[in-house]
Amino acid sequence: MASSRAILAMGLLAAVLSPALSKRSFISMPADVSSPVTLANGLSYGYHANSCPQLQDIVWPIVESAVLGEVAIAAGLLRIFFHDCFPQGCDASVLLTGPNSERDLPPNQTLQPRAMQLIEDVRVKVHAACGATVSCADIIALATRDAVFVAGESEMFYFYDLPLGRFDSLEPANSSAVFDLPQSTADADTLINAFKSRNLEPIDLVALSGAHTVGKAHCSSFNNRFSEDADFARRLAANCSSDQNRLQDLDVETPIVLDNQYFKNLMEGKGVFTSDQVLISDGRTDWAVKGLAENKWWFYSQFRDSLVKLSQYQPGGNVGEIRRNSCFAPNGQSIPATAGDEGFAASA
Repeated sequence: MASSRAILAMGLLAAVLSPALSKRSFISMPADVSSPVTLANGLSYGYHANSCPQLQDIVWPIVESAVLGEVAIAAGLLRIFFHDCFPQGCDASVLLTGPNSERDLPPNQTLQPRAMQLIEDVRVKVHAACGATVSCADIIALATRDAVFVAGESEMFYFYDLPLGRFDSLEPANSSAVFDLPQSTADADTLINAFKSRNLEPIDLVALSGAHTVGKAHCSSFNNRFSEDADFARRLAANCSSDQNRLQDLDVETPIVLDNQYFKNLMEGKGVFTSDQVLISDGRTDWAVKGLAENKWWFYSQFRDSLVKLSQYQPGGNVGEIRRNSCFAPNGQSIPATAGDEGFAASA
């Protein structure tokens, strides 16, 4: 994996190649492709340049070491990022423990404690070096970005910058917002409407679903498919017949590399979740699945753009605090010792 010097080189290469990597350079696409990201209120690319200039040098080696040791950490971080940002914006509310915790609700009960603890471990290091100047929400975003780089094909997935300056929420998101998270059994209409309500286009839905190129899922999350008259569904059912808690790779071909194989799998009818497979059977999304399957450069570029776009979602504005003592509790409340019981998160 790349050293810090190599990462810098990749970053410089990205700056040179960004215009050439436009999706329009690779494939002819419909006119509804998502537009360039506009920075949300209070965020900027150099937000911590003065308050914590060594921030990214602190985050990178911690995340790199964790993901190289266990690629599941990348899947866990991606899922935490999505489950944090989708309900009420990227504000680290999903990390909070205690009364009304989002983590107690069904959509979040399999979030990966190892990845959550990694975020807290990074916070401790960052605050030791810079003081309480960086939010847990920014650390989630940076850790996820770095995990994507490590888990991806390094020669393809160039390092990209992130707008920072998020605040941490004072309380969990409302349960109704958490239940807006798309479920693995969702149909295309439900998925498209849910993403549209977050200012995300069908191309963002398809690209972000590409996170399922890493990670695993319990059989109970896709057992609705077992009655389907299709070879792959029968194979899934057979694999799970002896143990409903069996862990199934979401990418059945290259499960430990973040690449565009997931989209090729969908074209062959090998999507594990209903919410995966419907993307190739709906005219609003099938073009994107085919394009991303055919062109891995477009996938990497679009995945990056859609992650950054989701990170801008803040329906209530950029308000809150910087958690000084723990990512798992607001300032002034008792501090949990760890992220919680160990478990394995599906990359849903």
